[in-house]
Amino acid sequence: QVQLAESGGGLVQAGGSLRLSCAASGRTNSAYAMGWFRQAPGKEREFVAGINWSSGSTYYSDYSDSVKGRFTISRVYAKNTVYLQMNSLKPEDTAVYYCAAKQGSLRVRPDEVNYWGQGTQVTVSS
Repeated sequence: QVQLAESGGGLVQAGGSLRLSCAASGRTNSAYAMGWFRQAPGKEREFVAGINWSSGSTYYSDYSDSVKGRFTISRVYAKNTVYLQMNSLKPEDTAVYYCAAKQGSLRVRPDEVNYWGQGTQVTVSS
């Protein structure tokens, strides 16, 4: 089992920044990818960004309202922690953000994810 604990959500004005953190514990291994999904009210959960744990290579959603260029995923290997730096936030980024982990790529449907964090609310006011 892998446990994921998120932190860093909150309320921010449009144009502001937040950094989410997710600490992994338990039976983690280098074959995992970690990353972030989000779920806005009334919408399906969607992939945002992922990082290959061993190589550090990153990838982002092609659809999630242009997170590319605004969001950056990173990890500190020694701390088993992944981060999502979110800049130039927009009201449409408002959602519950979930940390996720699975073997292989995270660019999958939510039902294919092996492990989830509890979620952290991000609210962007206009």
